[in-house]
Amino acid sequence: MIAAMRNVWILALAQVFSACGTIMLVTFGGIVGTHITPVPALATLPLSMSILGLALSSIPAAVLMRRIGRKPGFIGSALMATGAALICAVSIAHESFAGLCLAGFLLGSNMAFVHQYRFAATEYVAELDAGRAVSTVMLGTLVAAWLGPELGDRLRLLGGWAEFSGSFVGLAVLFVLAALVLLTLGPPLPRATVEQAAPRPLRVIARQPRFVVALLAGLSSYVVMSFIMTATPISMHVVDGMSVAETKRVISTHLLAMYLPSLASGWLIRVLGIRMLMSLGIALMGACVAISTVVGHHFVHYLTGLALLGVGWNFLFVAGTTLLTTTYRPAERFGAQGLNDFTVFGSQAMASLAAGPAITLLGWEQLNLLAIPVLIAMAVAVWWLGDQSARNGATAPATAAGATSNKP
Repeated sequence: MIAAMRNVWILALAQVFSACGTIMLVTFGGIVGTHITPVPALATLPLSMSILGLALSSIPAAVLMRRIGRKPGFIGSALMATGAALICAVSIAHESFAGLCLAGFLLGSNMAFVHQYRFAATEYVAELDAGRAVSTVMLGTLVAAWLGPELGDRLRLLGGWAEFSGSFVGLAVLFVLAALVLLTLGPPLPRATVEQAAPRPLRVIARQPRFVVALLAGLSSYVVMSFIMTATPISMHVVDGMSVAETKRVISTHLLAMYLPSLASGWLIRVLGIRMLMSLGIALMGACVAISTVVGHHFVHYLTGLALLGVGWNFLFVAGTTLLTTTYRPAERFGAQGLNDFTVFGSQAMASLAAGPAITLLGWEQLNLLAIPVLIAMAVAVWWLGDQSARNGATAPATAAGATSNKP
């Protein structure tokens, strides 16, 4: 068990360095984009391009790692991201919006591999500990939520270069550290590599109620979170005139709220079950929308709403990821994981692309209202999963989620 958790913690440490790429784009990308974009409504396009890169690379990343293995794929992507961060720095210095978008796309392609860390972690532990492994890796992003904005802010005026160029030079160093950490990653448990049965067609796996709800949990959590979070820096700094420091504090708090619950989410899955944790996540994200649309959008409202959004995202996403691991056999994992991530992050890309025009054309309150149908649909899906379980008299497989996932 100690040796197994060693590999999980290696992935968590790599996550610390790798996740800083997206976090820096989230925190500073919209601000930089506003300064150099030829069209104000496209200010969030670099961040949206990163999510598009993530979506389009999800299936190729899964296919590549099925052929060459997790470790070479993870290390290669970290080295590619190093170059992307340097392209980002040069693009900012030369006010090249197209270059910034290209760098964002490449950083997103790296995140297609990074998001596989959570699945790789489950291959190092017993099935009962899958939820714990997923939440442990996600703790790496908790550290990144502090490290990314802090490092970016401290280096943004480095060397007299254009503002924020130094931030992305520092990011390139972090990606090199991620590659070095991943060199120490060991092999997974034998059960994850032995093909005990012929894989089922992907369409058969995707028709399972558990798979459908797991995919919808990832999709809705990322769509709502990305749509609101992407628009927040523009709404705060550009529209409402709040300082960079205030904007950074809200985004940092939101990111901490996204990953701090990972300390307990694996345990909560065991105690409450997957459906209950999903329901709590939906309720918290709904509370964020209520604050933004009914209460107001002063600093304290942004801070509180984005914190609730982060916790709700964590509960819904961790529960969905853990449920997903119960739906496929070892031989089927790359196909199922690739399809899930392509769908989830493709939808996130569309939400992020829509955030810039939405905040410009509709305003903050109306933008938040658009999240309500997604949350309602997810609530119906959670109810449907419980209904299907009751009809079939089924209990989930014996995993960290499985012991309690169909608990009333």
